[in-house]
Amino acid sequence: MRESFDAIVIGAGVIGSSVTHALAADGWRVCAVDGGPTAGSGSTSASSAVVRFNYSTFAGVAAAWESRHAWQDWAGHLGGSDDAGLAGFFTTGGLTLDTPRQDRTRVLSLFDEVGVEYEDWDAATIRERLPLLETGRYYPPKALSDDDFWDAGPDGELTGYWTPDSGFIDDPQLAAHNLMTAARRHGATFKFRSRVTAVHSSGRITGVTLADGSELSAPVVVNVAGPHSGAVNELAGVGESFTVHTRPLRQEVHEVRAPEGYSPDGPGPLVADTDLGTYFRGTPSGGLIVGGTEPECDELQWLEDPDAYHMHPTQALYAAQVYRAARRLPTLQVPGAPRGVAGVYDVADDWTPIYDRTELPGYYVAIGTSGNQFKNAPVVGQFLTAIIRACENGHDHDQDPVHVALPRTGHKIDLSQYSRMRPVDGDGAASGVMG
Repeated sequence: MRESFDAIVIGAGVIGSSVTHALAADGWRVCAVDGGPTAGSGSTSASSAVVRFNYSTFAGVAAAWESRHAWQDWAGHLGGSDDAGLAGFFTTGGLTLDTPRQDRTRVLSLFDEVGVEYEDWDAATIRERLPLLETGRYYPPKALSDDDFWDAGPDGELTGYWTPDSGFIDDPQLAAHNLMTAARRHGATFKFRSRVTAVHSSGRITGVTLADGSELSAPVVVNVAGPHSGAVNELAGVGESFTVHTRPLRQEVHEVRAPEGYSPDGPGPLVADTDLGTYFRGTPSGGLIVGGTEPECDELQWLEDPDAYHMHPTQALYAAQVYRAARRLPTLQVPGAPRGVAGVYDVADDWTPIYDRTELPGYYVAIGTSGNQFKNAPVVGQFLTAIIRACENGHDHDQDPVHVALPRTGHKIDLSQYSRMRPVDGDGAASGVMG
C-alpha cells in the first residue's frame, strides 16, 4: 500500500509533534510516523520538563523566552483544547547558582537584551529567600566514591541569580499529545507502532518504507527520531556535510519527597546547581524531581543501540544525584530505594540541537536535542517550517541563513545557530547549554 503526503515527519515526541503541528498549520499534508504506541511515549516521557532561560547564545535565550510565553498561553498556541486535558505550566521561579562552569556576565547581558527578568542574589539573600538551601561552595562536583565529597567542608559561599518566570510543565507526554491533537485539527495523520525501515531518494527525497511493508511518498521528510536519529540518517545516506554529530545517552531522573517547607505555596522552585552537579524542582504533589548536570566526575552512559538499555533507575545514579541534592538541601530525606525514570537523550557533540536541511534535497533534521530542548518545543516547529518553506522555494539556507521573527516577543533568530555545519564548541555542555 502506498500513501502520498506533502511531508513525512519521523518521530512523534514533543519536538516531532511540534514540527507536525507547525507544518500542518502552514497548509502541508503531513504524516507523522513513530515506533511507539502514542505521542511522547519515548524520550519525552522521561523529561524533567524544566522551563529555564540560561543559555550563552542569543538564540538559546530568545527561543526559551518565546517558548515560555507559548506555554503560558498553551491553549492559544494550540488553537484549541484536547479531550485528554492540557499540560500545565507551573511558574515557580528558578535559582541558578554561580560556578566557574557558568558565564553569568554573558547570560545576564543576554537576559537584558531579550527581556528576561532576573534578580542578583548574594549568599545572604539566598538564605533569606530560600532558607532550606545551604549556600556553601563545593566546586568542582565530586563522585560519591571521593572521600572529599563526604569530608571536605565548603570553600566560601555561593551567589546566584533568580528568574521569577522559570518553572516546569507538569506532564510532558500530555504536552506531546496536545500538539498531536492540534496537528490533527489541521488535517495531519499520525501512524504509531510504525518503524521506518528504508528512506528513499532519487536525487532528492521521495519517501519511506515502514516495517509492515507499507510505503509513504513525499517530497519532504523530517528526521525527528530522537535517539534513533543517527540510524535514520544512515538509512537516508546523509551526514557527510555534518560537522556536528549525535549519539544516544542514557539518563535518569529521580523523585523523592520534598523536605518540609520547600513547597509552602505550591511546587517549590527550580534550582540549577552545577556547583554540586545536580538540579531539582518541586512537583504539584509535594515531591522533588532530581537530575544531574553531567559533571566531569560522572561517567556518561553512551549507548551503541538506543533500544538496548536498562530501563529502570539504578542505585548508583540515584545515590549520586539525590545525595548531591541533599548536600544543598540538608533536611532532604534520602529513601533507600530509587524511584524515578530512565530515558535516552539524542546528544549532539556540543549539546546544542541541529535544526537544519541536509545535503539530500527534501530531507531535514530536528535532532541532537540533548535533553534540554523540551522547553523549546513550541518554537521548534516554527523553526523547521521556516527552513523547509525557504529551501523548498529555492533558498540556500547554508549560504544565506533563514531568520525567524518570534510572534510573541518580537525577537528575530538567525537559524544558522542550529546549523549542522557550525563550529563545534568542545565544552558545549558548560558554555552553550547551561549558560
